[in-house]
Amino acid sequence: MAAKPPAGDPVQDAPQVAPPKHAAAGLPAIGHTLRAAQRQMGVVRTARTLLKVNQKNGFDCPGCAWPEGDERHTAEFCENGAKAVAEEATLRRVTPEFFAAHPLADLAARSGYWLGQQGRITEPVYLPPGGDRYEAVSWERAFAIIAEELRGLASPDEAVFYTSGRTSNEAAFLFQLFVREYGTNNLPDCSNMCHESSGSALNETIGIGKGSVSLEDLHQADLIIVAGQNPGTNHPRMLSALERAKSSGAKIISVNPLPEAGMERFKNPQTPLGMLKGTALNDLFLQIRIGGDQALFRLLNKLVIEAGGATDEAFIREHTHGYEEFAAAAAETDWDATLAATGLTRPEIERALAMVLASERTIVCWAMGLTQHKHSVATIREVVNLLLLRGNIGRPGAGVCPVRGHSNVQGDRTMGIFERPAPAFLDALDREFAITSPRTHGFDVVRSIQALRDGEAKVFFAMGGNFVGATPDTEVTEAAVRRASLTVHVSTKLNRSHAVTGRHALILPTLGRTDKDTQVSGKQFVTVEDSMGMVHSSRGNLAPAGPRLLSEPAIVARLARAVLGEASKTPWEEFERDYSAIRDRISRVVPGFEDFNARVARPGGFQLPHAPRDERRFPTATGKANFTAAAVEYPRVPAGRLLLQTLRSHDQYNTTIYGLDDRYRGITGGRRVVMVNPEDAAELGLADGAYTDLVSEWRDGVERRAPGFRVVYYPTARGCAAAYYPETNVLVPLDSTADTSNTPASKSVVIRFEPA
Repeated sequence: MAAKPPAGDPVQDAPQVAPPKHAAAGLPAIGHTLRAAQRQMGVVRTARTLLKVNQKNGFDCPGCAWPEGDERHTAEFCENGAKAVAEEATLRRVTPEFFAAHPLADLAARSGYWLGQQGRITEPVYLPPGGDRYEAVSWERAFAIIAEELRGLASPDEAVFYTSGRTSNEAAFLFQLFVREYGTNNLPDCSNMCHESSGSALNETIGIGKGSVSLEDLHQADLIIVAGQNPGTNHPRMLSALERAKSSGAKIISVNPLPEAGMERFKNPQTPLGMLKGTALNDLFLQIRIGGDQALFRLLNKLVIEAGGATDEAFIREHTHGYEEFAAAAAETDWDATLAATGLTRPEIERALAMVLASERTIVCWAMGLTQHKHSVATIREVVNLLLLRGNIGRPGAGVCPVRGHSNVQGDRTMGIFERPAPAFLDALDREFAITSPRTHGFDVVRSIQALRDGEAKVFFAMGGNFVGATPDTEVTEAAVRRASLTVHVSTKLNRSHAVTGRHALILPTLGRTDKDTQVSGKQFVTVEDSMGMVHSSRGNLAPAGPRLLSEPAIVARLARAVLGEASKTPWEEFERDYSAIRDRISRVVPGFEDFNARVARPGGFQLPHAPRDERRFPTATGKANFTAAAVEYPRVPAGRLLLQTLRSHDQYNTTIYGLDDRYRGITGGRRVVMVNPEDAAELGLADGAYTDLVSEWRDGVERRAPGFRVVYYPTARGCAAAYYPETNVLVPLDSTADTSNTPASKSVVIRFEPA
């Protein structure tokens, strides 16, 4: 039987701490998975739902974007994927009666965990100007309210249209089409906060802002470097791919400030031996200081060049540009400076070099640990340099692998959700729909917050996500959003963003991945693109959480009709009736989607083209893959301070909090903890178990404080600390961003400690 939602917020004053684990998954993961699922769905619904996750005739997991192979397990999901499904397929409901009982002030005082545990929203609700709580509203009235606001703006650029990575290809394509027909490119998305740095670096260096490898490449690699990533919590099914690579002889280097259980040993719950013994994954763990990755890769590149005969001269000569300038910069690299930047020892780096030189096929995987620093783009360019030196792009078993976090974040960008669209994309869109898209670049996430803060933007519309919870500088962001005239959220469940509103606000409930989607023409399916460029269908199998829910494509289509009126010649009603009509239009606008409907009907879908991978063709400004030679940077931390990285617990996905435990790190019953190396703690006078305020330091001199954190002695890299987001987003200055990509620098925050 499913459990009822918590009536009150749990007390988090005294989190318990035990030694961290040294293995991930196994029998404990199975137990946690089943308990979490049954609490939300009950026994029968759990079985019915989980057996459809990531199956060719089922629905795509609403969690991470890790791909599936052609052959699927019966249980093709991980612990955190099952939690994501359970939270969406929950039997709990948030009705108009709930909102009547909980005024906005009450919602604003609740934790994100409590809000998310209340269940699925069943009807559209409206917070009127001056009102103190949401109330039920018809869909027609909701769309009329939005249309009135948007039509009343002095310019379409006064509206911001945000997209979460959960949004399907069909909904994303319609959303950007509507926004551009309305007249703006203000299309920020969650990519701006995570892999924007990856896209910026890869577009410049190899000509496409996506990874170049497939699952099969991982299985064939000789060496896999996993940098700034914790697969055991954030992409658990990746561990199976690493295990298979190990069984084929691959070596694995992990580069991270914290040791992570999943990279130490993986106990595969799919096999009896895996559950009992498991597989050691790391061959070498490089416990790097936060932000030292560029320095590490630059030194490795210097040493590869100096090794003699270690570079792929034919590949460099035929396929690359800028080698001489890069080699000259690499030659200047200093051992002592690199050791200071990384905190590593010379023998550790020499061992890594030996593994690089012994590998004919190398893949580098990374995530937020590389993308959320001031120098992130330069760091990822340096990763590309290493692969180019030995011809490891466009070769089986080799390439770049930025591991995306949300299940269709890459697909949304492919569909045109981007504030700086390519002219060729807009030209194709305009030809297909006989519109004139704006060419002026729009706002990304950081610029959107600044525009709301400064009164440049007055309407905020979010297609999914938890904007307020995910963004930096919490106090600044919330004040900015509250300056808006209207805020609108298309959502399945409650989160913090629903409690931080403009002058008036709407919540529009939508179908989730697990829900059946039936329109006038019959049952529908949507499509998604995974982290490796595979596009496939997703079909929900559960009755919707309520009869008044609309699908995301239906919401966009009806919104467009309300806002654009009869002046629009786009067949919005047809798109709502039959999603195949949307896919037909996508096939004529987006390269690689030709004959979309027929190809996606095949079990497993199809792979998008990737010129560097498929034909060693690099569509860059030079027509070749580009070596780059940026100056090496790393964070400098004043005495008496530490460098903080924000991260997830094992009981969360992005800003969705499933529970209050982080069992792999040995922390239970609370989230307001800060992990500090015992030697650093001793120097700073911080006792294990003491409570402290975290105060960030930034050049603007503004005090940003996160109060009441329990100190946990933890084996982090010296000089570094770690704490969970979104609780510590308040410490990340809005203007502290990565060069070029403008991604918030949430992984390198200088902090001091003050008594709580």
